Amino acid sequence: MEKHCDDRLDDGFSNRLRGISMDYGGMMISDSVNKRLYRFRELMDREKIDTFLVTVPENRFYLSGFEADDLQLTESSGALLVSPSSQFLLTDFRYREEAEEQAPGYEIHIYSDGMPQVLKDLFLSLGTERLGVEGHFLTWVRFQEVEKALRESRPSGQMVATDGLVEELRVIKEPGEIELIRQSLNLTEEALVSVWEDLTIGRRERDVAWAIESFIRQSGGEDVSFPPIVASGPNAALPHAVPSDRRIEAGEPVILDLGSRLHHYCSDMTRTWIAGTPSDWLREIYRVVREAQLAAQDAVRSGVESVDVDAAARALITKAGYGERFGHGLGHGVGLAVHEKPGLRRVKGMVLQENMVVTVEPGIYLPGYGGVRLENMVRVTATGCEVLNRQDLIYSF
Repeated sequence: MEKHCDDRLDDGFSNRLRGISMDYGGMMISDSVNKRLYRFRELMDREKIDTFLVTVPENRFYLSGFEADDLQLTESSGALLVSPSSQFLLTDFRYREEAEEQAPGYEIHIYSDGMPQVLKDLFLSLGTERLGVEGHFLTWVRFQEVEKALRESRPSGQMVATDGLVEELRVIKEPGEIELIRQSLNLTEEALVSVWEDLTIGRRERDVAWAIESFIRQSGGEDVSFPPIVASGPNAALPHAVPSDRRIEAGEPVILDLGSRLHHYCSDMTRTWIAGTPSDWLREIYRVVREAQLAAQDAVRSGVESVDVDAAARALITKAGYGERFGHGLGHGVGLAVHEKPGLRRVKGMVLQENMVVTVEPGIYLPGYGGVRLENMVRVTATGCEVLNRQDLIYSF
């Protein structure tokens, strides 16, 4: 959903924004990145931020095309610095060639002794007064380093900690992004089918999880979007159980929660396999979870509050007597990250908009016995939702 400059904004910053050409001073830049940068600068304008430091890896890729991964929170492969009329990619020697190839619209700055080394000169040349940073991501140590660089170059400069500013753009998916999410989900479903057909009593959870991960990687996936969950019997009562050496036994549920990352985009789905003939309690909670999932999917459409979608599933589970056994949110957004906005939860609601992509994953968990979770990915439409999953793998009891 593209926004455009507004006549209400009549300060100097807005005037500079209106004057930016599509090529940003002659540097070629892809059309999708170009549009994203334009929209992001509008958000900077709205927040009265004249320079913004992008450090979240998914946001860095979204706004530049720079593909390098961060190995851990304390080791960054780079950052973006965006002003009203220019954009810089700050990285070290290891990523010079990738940066030049993948982010041609950015001026590349290579540092040898850490990012603050180049930030000071850039803050000075840009005349930075209000520096936006991703407060929800920066470690306290990194925050202090950036603040020190700003004070040394611009004593009057202020740090503005934001929460989810770039993510505000990412929440509505572009057509190309939706297609990449479909491809990622297709790979995930192929992985699930491959293990589903080989599931037997006696197999270890850990072996099934490895089979899932191996399939995804050998079939072209860049990575799993999260470590697969394979939880059998009583372990299925743990929503985020870690696969163990436990072997599947007759009559019990096995929760299979998996996702792949393909072309940078994530997917996420869950099915519950049953080893042989289910007991009455398992048959009942499976039926309730499936009905709750369908009720929630029926509630999804543009203009609906996310909390109301969660409530549609939660009310049905509560009526069946299992409300206390459904303790997590109904779902979450999926895109460059496997968990992103919007959240389908009981609190912190968001109005759903067309082309948001979310999961719908109700569950019931009975300690000591097991549990059931079913998860689809859906695209929000003007009149409802499109279920992106192609594989059913749903029991009819």
